[in-house]
Amino acid sequence: MAQEDVFKKVVSHCKEYGFVFPSSDIYDGLGAVYDYGQNGVEMKNNIKQYWWQSMVLMHENIVGIDSAIFMHPTIWKASGHVDAFNDPLIDNRDSKKRYRADVLIEEQIAKYEEKVEKEVAKARKRFGDAFDEQKYRETSPKVAEELAKRDALHERYSKAMNAMDLEELRQIILDEEIVCPISGTRNWTEVRQFNLMFKTEMGSTADGASTIYLRPETAQGIFVNYLNVQKTGRMKIPFGIAQIGKAFRNEIVARQFIFRMREFEQMEMQFFIKPGTELDWFKTWKQTRMAWHQNLGFGAENYRFHDHEKLAHYANAATDIEFKMPFGFKEVEGIHSRTNFDLSQHEKYSGKSIKYFDPELNESYTPYVIETSIGVDRMFLSVMCHSYQEEQLENGETRVVLRLPAALAPVKLAVMPLTKKDGLPEKAREIIDDLKFHFNCQYDEKDSIGKRYRRQDAIGTPYCVTVDHQSLEDNTVTIRFRDTMEQERVNISDLLGIIEDKVTITSLLKKLK
Repeated sequence: MAQEDVFKKVVSHCKEYGFVFPSSDIYDGLGAVYDYGQNGVEMKNNIKQYWWQSMVLMHENIVGIDSAIFMHPTIWKASGHVDAFNDPLIDNRDSKKRYRADVLIEEQIAKYEEKVEKEVAKARKRFGDAFDEQKYRETSPKVAEELAKRDALHERYSKAMNAMDLEELRQIILDEEIVCPISGTRNWTEVRQFNLMFKTEMGSTADGASTIYLRPETAQGIFVNYLNVQKTGRMKIPFGIAQIGKAFRNEIVARQFIFRMREFEQMEMQFFIKPGTELDWFKTWKQTRMAWHQNLGFGAENYRFHDHEKLAHYANAATDIEFKMPFGFKEVEGIHSRTNFDLSQHEKYSGKSIKYFDPELNESYTPYVIETSIGVDRMFLSVMCHSYQEEQLENGETRVVLRLPAALAPVKLAVMPLTKKDGLPEKAREIIDDLKFHFNCQYDEKDSIGKRYRRQDAIGTPYCVTVDHQSLEDNTVTIRFRDTMEQERVNISDLLGIIEDKVTITSLLKKLK
């Protein structure tokens, strides 16, 4: 199945099975805004718990906060967002559609890489078992030609972005003959900058109201509170502050479902360190965060680091962890060495000292910061895309199954009475009443057992238990395993021991150690 088709099916599946709905759906939706349904919110909360506990429970020197969305407007002046938080945008005059110029060029670079992969795939099919992929990549003239085009474009693009040369970005789009996906034409406007922050007003009257911003990131709430946390928690450097919260960006080119939204959620940790140690800590957190992702079992080949060539104004090192989505490798998390830019700026703009006093050195200094920032929604999408599968069964039927990591699944156990009579529903309820304090259970009695299994497969439930007439006699049930579809007869008293250790967040954290 083509990857584009896979993505369309994932989007459809999310709505059909209660994971993600278009926001304001009965009013035909609101662009790039989505609501999480009954299964989506459970899975999203599990992702957040996995992140939070891996940060706060597993590190004695990391604590959490929850800062306000509304913040003093000068904070965004100090952070640089008022002046520098911009995207380069370009319009197509024929379709009247607006695009990010950098995204158009990055997609063109990806097309050269796709051509290389197609050449390799054709050669693999042609030569069969005798195919030496590495040798072919090194010796094929067609592969060399496409790679040369990609490298030349990449170098030119990097220079233009580093210099923020808007005219050069437009010229690249023209020279590469990039067309509008809607109109198919190359009738482009000039490239211009667009600030991404939402504005609103705070105050009781129009005359007395002041302009404030919906925060475009959660990091600044940590920075302005870092000294409060350090003093009240008696924290010593190095230490970290973690936060999960909503952020808002007026994305003009919001697309690819929940990958790029106007209202989204971030999981960020700012790690405060001694100046001069930042690059060592940067390497440490790169490996720590990659291990966190790979711990889900999606395969190391589906992840890669993408080091930034154009650094943000606050950074001296930056990398992205990219995951292989159906639409290519895309960023799910960023790790940045932010230097002491943010704290220094807030000290400057507030006029108050927020230096850290180091008792070991007996001196005060402005700490440097390593940031790890992950998008909850992008993480959710990566999990959904990897887990969605369509399987051909031996009887010729097809089943749709979400092979979610058990700890992230919205429902851990479905309990199903074989019939709606003879005391079987009551027995099933007894099992749920006993286990619901340990993990999320669901009672399901509608339709045949086969249809109920398919329904649970589609929402990723790792275990199903069927209560039958034998259960009333000997207190045993049939447990079915999602991934293998194998069934086993077990005692009801053994269910907690069989299931709990595999479906808790703790089970993931133990593997991290």
